[in-house]
Amino acid sequence: MNIIDLNDKKYDVIVIGGGHAGCEAALASSRMGAKTLLLTSTIDSIAQMSCNPAIGGLAKGNLVKDIDALGGEMAKNIDASCIQFQMLNSKKGAAAQSSRGQADKKRYIKRMIDTLISQDNLDVKQGEVCKIITENNEVKAVENIWGEIFSCRKIIVSTGTFLNGKVFIGETSYRAGRTYELPSIALAKSLQEIGFIPVRLKTGTPARIDYRTIDYSKLEVYEMQGEKTPFSFENTEFPLPQIKCYATYTNEETHKIVKEHIHRSIYYNSKDKGIGPRYCPSMEDKIAKFPERNRHQIILEREGYDSMEVYPNGFSTSLPVDAQLAAYRTIPGLEHCEFIRPAYAIEYEAYQPTILYGSYETKLIKGLYFAGQINGTSGYEEAACQGLMAGINAVLSIDNKEPFILGRNESYIGVLTDDLITKGVDEPYRMFTSRGEYRLHLREDNAEYRLIEYGYKYGLISKTRYERFQKEKEEVYNEVERLKKETIKLKDNRKKLESYGINLERGISCYEFLKRPETDINMIKEMGLTSLSGRSAKQVETIIKYSGYISLQEEDIKKYKSLEDKKIPDNIDYTKIAGLRREYVEKLSKIRPKTIGQALRIPGMSFSACSILEIAINKEKKNNG
Repeated sequence: MNIIDLNDKKYDVIVIGGGHAGCEAALASSRMGAKTLLLTSTIDSIAQMSCNPAIGGLAKGNLVKDIDALGGEMAKNIDASCIQFQMLNSKKGAAAQSSRGQADKKRYIKRMIDTLISQDNLDVKQGEVCKIITENNEVKAVENIWGEIFSCRKIIVSTGTFLNGKVFIGETSYRAGRTYELPSIALAKSLQEIGFIPVRLKTGTPARIDYRTIDYSKLEVYEMQGEKTPFSFENTEFPLPQIKCYATYTNEETHKIVKEHIHRSIYYNSKDKGIGPRYCPSMEDKIAKFPERNRHQIILEREGYDSMEVYPNGFSTSLPVDAQLAAYRTIPGLEHCEFIRPAYAIEYEAYQPTILYGSYETKLIKGLYFAGQINGTSGYEEAACQGLMAGINAVLSIDNKEPFILGRNESYIGVLTDDLITKGVDEPYRMFTSRGEYRLHLREDNAEYRLIEYGYKYGLISKTRYERFQKEKEEVYNEVERLKKETIKLKDNRKKLESYGINLERGISCYEFLKRPETDINMIKEMGLTSLSGRSAKQVETIIKYSGYISLQEEDIKKYKSLEDKKIPDNIDYTKIAGLRREYVEKLSKIRPKTIGQALRIPGMSFSACSILEIAINKEKKNNG
């Protein structure tokens, strides 16, 4: 008799792992009405900020805003725990700006745990998953290390750095998923037995310094300018007081110590080590790759109001502890520092994301989804958005509905998804604004305008919030049109204009006025020509200032969509397309692109090959009537 049939612990969706991907996946699934189980090896470590105690940053802030516009939780969680907010690139245009919030680590974790525990349709249980049970290449159940079996219809694996994880500190190494937490060895074996082939990747984290051993008189205050704008569109302010961060720098003595002891790092000198992130290198890599630089900036970030731990952002390493401490103590302000925790490198297993459909379901096993670092990405925000998308798509699949796949023109989430499934990874993937072709359109400030319709459609956005947005949207666009007709009269506003350093030869419309780079919406308001304020006023200003550029980008988006609208049949046999070279047949057969546009983005794919493909598809359609 089948043991699964005897088990009464049945769920629609099971999420494995309680990191940032797992949290969003479990919340999305349960909020859409699916009976969901989140299984994690340690409940106390849910939403752990293993590395930097911060959310957001360049392009990452855009991801968080997009998650919020779709009904995810990350933005609300950082707003509730934020102790220092920064608007990066605040002096640049709206498309370049990104939010970053340093969190009180314990508050961040506690709020997310409380949110998960109190969520309807969601069970949270502790118990390391050791096996995924399948039948006829379709998921059926999971088993934990205590022998409990939970049957389900869909499984989302979001294991972070835990699959066969291994920590390296100097000449010491040991198996771990994070510092001293046990790795997922049995689950990694189970996935390999199913047929998944892993790749080894690497990341690292700095030491944690005792706050009381730092000389802050030698440090410079590190504080960004710009408005303090919450991440979530539902919030208007941060509830917690803000604290300061501090900057310092390494020097030639620091670099000398690192060089002298680099031979003692068994990880750094390993020939078969995993691939690390190019954009966030260890101090060993910084010194080796940038020998001309005699210093590197270090930002000291306290991990919470009540925490004695300080995170030295910019100095990760896998040197022995004594060498780490000696190097840190050469830095101004850290001459007498003491460690609470040493720095370390961690190597773990992931899988090439080309094995995924755009829904994050694996091509090998029906009903099995991967989200987060298991797909070769790096970062809390990249993981969270994948978890959200996997959670939504798992439920849609249960209901036999079309998958939800965002386009590159709709969100950085769409850019990330398309990059992963089309190109794969050769290092841990991080989102950058430069990866998006439509950056002017994918701004932080307009996330709701782009995505809230989806969040509302899938039941993740409340009616109250949706109606608030619709009212704001109508107000904004009506005001844009009104300002085209509202004229700034020189006789009434000459003195105001002179105080702004603006000289007009004639009266012009407010719309024309706001298109000038030296103007802003507050000037219009001070002249009594608009009553809007806050987010609505800022949105009006941005729409007007970017109007010309946005029009040009909208033309590019139309061209992009024309390619994305050309669907490729799921059952197409590329080997039977005449004139298609073998190398292209292999690429297309492996990736199985859904559209001509996606096919064109496969590395090494040519325009001529896609033209041949398009002709073959059109011919097949014609033959089939």
